Amino acid sequence: MAKRIGVHSASALAALSLSVSAVAQQTSTQSVELEEVVVTGVRQSLVQGLENKREATQVVESIVAEDIGKLPDNNVVEALQRIAGIQITDRGGGEADGIVIRGLDDVQTTWNGRNVFTASPPPESGRQLALQDIPANLISRVDVYKTRAADQLETGLAGQIDVTTRRPFDFPGFEMSLNARATTQEQRDDIDPNASVLLANTWDVGGGRFGVMLNGSYSRVRYRDQSITAGALLPFLHEDAQPNGLGVDNDSCLDPPAGNPYNPNWVPLERIFNGDCRLQRPGEDAPQFWQPGTDRGLSTTPGSTITMNGVPYEYLLARDALFAVDLEGDRERPAGTLALQWAPNDSSEYTFEAFYQGYREEWFNNLHFTFVDFWGALGPDPGSTYELFPGTNIIKSRTVGDIYGFQSGDVTEQETDTFVYALNGKWQIGERLSLNADLSLQDSQFDTNFFAVRTDRVAASATVDFNAGNGLPSWQFNDNSLLNQASSWNLAQLYQNKGRQEGAAQTLQIDGDYQLGDGLFRQLSFGVRYDDRQAEAYAPKAQLEINLQRSMTILPSAATYVNSGFFDGEANVPSSWMSVNGYYAADHKDEFRALYGMPLGDPALIRTFEVKERTASAYVQTDMEIGKLQGQFGLRYVSVDTPMQFTDLITDRSSTAKQSVSDVLPSLTLRYALTDDLMVRFNYGETLRRPAFFDLNSNYSLVGDLTGLGYGRGNGGNPDLKPATAKNYDLTAEWYFAPDSALYATLFRREIDGLVVPLTRFITIENSGLNTDLFVVTQPVNASDGLLEGIELGFVYFPEYLPGFLRGLGATGSFTKLNSEQNIPMTDSEGNIIGEETSEFFGVSDMSYNLTLAYDRAGVGVRLSYVWRDDFLNNNEQRQFANPIGIWRSPEESLDLQVSYNITDKLAVSFDAVNLTEEMQQSYYKFGDAGGPTTHNFGNTLLSRSFALGVRWRL
Repeated sequence: MAKRIGVHSASALAALSLSVSAVAQQTSTQSVELEEVVVTGVRQSLVQGLENKREATQVVESIVAEDIGKLPDNNVVEALQRIAGIQITDRGGGEADGIVIRGLDDVQTTWNGRNVFTASPPPESGRQLALQDIPANLISRVDVYKTRAADQLETGLAGQIDVTTRRPFDFPGFEMSLNARATTQEQRDDIDPNASVLLANTWDVGGGRFGVMLNGSYSRVRYRDQSITAGALLPFLHEDAQPNGLGVDNDSCLDPPAGNPYNPNWVPLERIFNGDCRLQRPGEDAPQFWQPGTDRGLSTTPGSTITMNGVPYEYLLARDALFAVDLEGDRERPAGTLALQWAPNDSSEYTFEAFYQGYREEWFNNLHFTFVDFWGALGPDPGSTYELFPGTNIIKSRTVGDIYGFQSGDVTEQETDTFVYALNGKWQIGERLSLNADLSLQDSQFDTNFFAVRTDRVAASATVDFNAGNGLPSWQFNDNSLLNQASSWNLAQLYQNKGRQEGAAQTLQIDGDYQLGDGLFRQLSFGVRYDDRQAEAYAPKAQLEINLQRSMTILPSAATYVNSGFFDGEANVPSSWMSVNGYYAADHKDEFRALYGMPLGDPALIRTFEVKERTASAYVQTDMEIGKLQGQFGLRYVSVDTPMQFTDLITDRSSTAKQSVSDVLPSLTLRYALTDDLMVRFNYGETLRRPAFFDLNSNYSLVGDLTGLGYGRGNGGNPDLKPATAKNYDLTAEWYFAPDSALYATLFRREIDGLVVPLTRFITIENSGLNTDLFVVTQPVNASDGLLEGIELGFVYFPEYLPGFLRGLGATGSFTKLNSEQNIPMTDSEGNIIGEETSEFFGVSDMSYNLTLAYDRAGVGVRLSYVWRDDFLNNNEQRQFANPIGIWRSPEESLDLQVSYNITDKLAVSFDAVNLTEEMQQSYYKFGDAGGPTTHNFGNTLLSRSFALGVRWRL
């Protein structure tokens, strides 16, 4: 069918191209006949997102669902990875759940514009909504605000992600939609359901309108994660570095701490034993030996020495352990929304919404762990049993004798319930004034329960290679069959832990817009907001460790578990081993507690902290226009009072603290149309990052000396933490060069003050209840400033000149280049800052890009997407080993496919495939120019491919 359209300007053409119908590009000012192309499905989703970007005042990227219950990907986080400047991490467990925007993970999350959170442990700590827990079936669109205006929330250095669900007035009348998918994770081979239903209707009532909508969703994912890891580096001394030669008592060095299962013999290349022989405790006059903790680790140059008591000793470096994790998990997510809307007349509208988000997960972590730092039982010439990486003093492969190891069958159960209730009213008062009032109540609770039983043994020998190729370690025992025999294993330690986090909030917000007319200032916006937040955490007292040391054969057969086919033959490692069955242990906890002589029942929980955060804010904002220049300027004032109460689990003593801070945050956006199709924007704004609730807790969470280091470890918070502040600059250019098509670029810069970083020091805690009173404790402080800058490039292109069936083919993509640096303070053993290092931001890849080929024609929708990100600093390890402290993740990529076909206007089928190339997630040690994947490889995780078949039906 042909249609006559009068085309008089490029801007009119662009507006038409972003409506339901699209027309072929036409630059002539004459009326012409153009073929109508109906935009639906994949193309409609991309085009609507492009229109949202064009019309917004701020720098915004949008993802729009193709249809009811059809977000482009399986969850929100995976869909966001296709937006310029967004990088995702943590792809284990059958999905991705970590997200950074332009290199920052502090993201403000909102639901239908409201600040919503999920009670959770660190790192989210109840500040953010768990986006991965929102079923994609419920979502209408997702907006990512990379800049902020005064009328938006002030928090979130990275930006704001607003998740929009549907409402009754989105539909003209009765609507019913069913979506169902069957999904499978390839390494697990189970078939899991993912289903949703939407019911909505609207009625004319009197002179107005009333609507009801109910949308429910349920998803289940059963997955298997398999990983192998080469442990940290330790130094080993040559034969002439005998204990007596170091000027210390021979017995004190040879005797291991109580409970240590292995005893060094001080043969060639012996480990510098991690007891009093090495570590000078604060305030004591013990000899000073090697002190781990340098950022770049010990030198790997051949012939390098350690100076102890003024004498240099040559050393070699080798790993302390190798371990494998075979983890099976089962995750369920029920969710639902209820919305009621009433518009009694043309000047008022009322909306009630209720949102429920649920999360249930249980995983069985089957851990195989073997120490490889022992040099006994290797015959008369132990020095012949190893080889080095060429040109280094690092041991690549070796034989280990009398090798101690353990297996752990542990299970973790977690669940979250989040409820949000909101009432909203909108009024048009006269021709100029409009008001919006919103009251919301929310409650969220997160529970976790951990239970583990270890078994251990001493094997005769093993051959190991710490990097047998491509970063993959290998190891085999002299008799691998013994790994699967209960008689080879002793029941060792039992560990249990439990926790709960609770959060609640009551929020009232009132906003207004007043139309000023056609002068310089077009609109005045204003508003106030009050938010009362509470966050609480509960934990049990630490329990004494009991090492049972009874044969595993006393357990019933149902209590044991032997895996198979581990790591799919991708590495030369044991393919199976026996452990305590974590599922059985979870169902028979009291049987194990009785066996170990421990109190029955889960440990009692004690409230460790309560933080209240009362925020009052107000803003004023004006919109301006001069010819083709549009602007928006605003000021936001925010005041926060934070009373806190803590309980020390060691002493049972309570303490309190309080903070009060206030800020005035300006924002300015300018938008100028160089032509009808070419637009530039400039934005300046200031934002905040408030400390995580857990980081405010002044109490210590302690772990005893588990590996014979001579001290335990601990973490604590800091109630004196202040918000980090950022000054943000953005300059963008957008060229809408053709219908449904655009090119855009952004230069941005973030100047951040007061970033929270960890500081570490030695402290003594008497009567800790653990196997040591000396601890290395890490606490957060506002001691770092950072700079983040970069460029984003992106495009959407649907050419209109393609012939025949190729018409409907298009592409979208983006590229991001980032540069980041922050100062990391260096401390002495007392925690005093003695210098600083410069580091990249955590989680930031210097480069990333994505490319999607899309096809939409004759009811067929296809999306083939590829995402790639460069390596990045994931975290810093404890400063207690000889390797560089930085743990980097290797470059990551994913190739995904989505195909759908509309059988009728009401019925469609779909096929989804994620990670088609079955990538592996890898990591390595590196800091500055030290380390790297060849000699300092670390972790390796197989990422499963997933597939889904689905059907969508609309009445």
